[in-house]
Amino acid sequence: MANKSLIKVAVTALVAGLIGGGVAYGGINYFQNNNIATSSTSVPTGSNKSGSTSTTNVKVNVSSQATKVFENNKAAVVSVINLQKKSSSSSWSGILGGDDSSGSDSSSSSDSSSSKLEEYSEGSGLIYKKSGDAAYIVTNNHVVSGSSAIRVIMSDGTKLSAKIVGTDSVTDLAVLKINSSKVTKTASFGNSDNIKVGETALAIGSPMGSNYATTLTQGIISAKKRTVATTNTSGQTTGYATVIQTDTAINSGNSGGPLFNIAGQVIGINSMKLASDNSGTSVEGMGFAIPSNEVVKIINELVQKGEVVRPALGVATYDLSNISSSDQKSVLKLPTSVTKGVVIMKTYSGSPAKAAGLTKYDVITELGGKKVTSLATLRSALYAHSVNDTVTVKYYHNGKLKTANMKLTETTKTLTKQSN
Repeated sequence: MANKSLIKVAVTALVAGLIGGGVAYGGINYFQNNNIATSSTSVPTGSNKSGSTSTTNVKVNVSSQATKVFENNKAAVVSVINLQKKSSSSSWSGILGGDDSSGSDSSSSSDSSSSKLEEYSEGSGLIYKKSGDAAYIVTNNHVVSGSSAIRVIMSDGTKLSAKIVGTDSVTDLAVLKINSSKVTKTASFGNSDNIKVGETALAIGSPMGSNYATTLTQGIISAKKRTVATTNTSGQTTGYATVIQTDTAINSGNSGGPLFNIAGQVIGINSMKLASDNSGTSVEGMGFAIPSNEVVKIINELVQKGEVVRPALGVATYDLSNISSSDQKSVLKLPTSVTKGVVIMKTYSGSPAKAAGLTKYDVITELGGKKVTSLATLRSALYAHSVNDTVTVKYYHNGKLKTANMKLTETTKTLTKQSN
């Protein structure tokens, strides 16, 4: 029997959750009626001759730009099903202190069950490209993570097998490939740098699973660039993400689905929501989407290489804002005017930072011409460059401002050198 539980993973220090999990399986589509330009509404009109209350039909024109966006793009939005191997041991095993073999051949039973797949979770996806016999879907990495197989359900209920082209855990993006014969629509990306706070935002996806596929919700852009700390299931910070904040309703199962502007362009891929703060207070209307400009860059690289190759400095770092003022003065020997930056806690052997002469307790304040005020801005400045680029770094060493050039290497190569 399929696992219907939601996947909820902490993504910020304020207890947010990734929204990849769904709870139901099926292809129910509540938006199959194409004639939605008008609606018929029954309203009370008083009493008739017999004294009983009667109704009359009132035709109301509900045509809107949101309706057009939905109609033009719903066929490009799919449900993504994460299938994983079913456990070989039965859920009945051990309840009464024995097993559930009931005299049957347990080995053959185990072999049979271990080969089966079950639904683990559900999310959403967006068909963005059609090329020959293949069509490409962008979704979240956490939607397909750990899968043994992927199934896609089209907006008309058609079920297709999908293959993973590539995944990137840093940005939480993944690209899937399906046969293009059933694809009738692809969506287009807009420029996320051009969005404005307060403009209309529309989400299409499968909240709570494919029983609610192609659900449309509407809200506004609440913030263009919100930096959130991403964490794993153990609550450990794994990095930082700069995302679009929206009050558009986003729930479990919306992960990987598109966030549109009113012109029908994809401006983001929905990825997470804030559920509650540290005290457990419920939070509403705080969803986050990966900006389309970053999405396009990542998915193009995933299609070309199957992975994202990033540059690295080869250092362990700490945010200067978390260092006490007394330590900033006595240990780091910083001028009082320097209050923001990133502290190097360790440089790894063979790393770009080590080769450029940076050492423990140096404070980076600028990289590649961009100000570094936090770990998030350092990451943003670093990832704006490519492997083998030479960048200028400004940093404080024993209270004195210094400048150095460093040639960036791959993250994997840096990690390999640090372990040797």
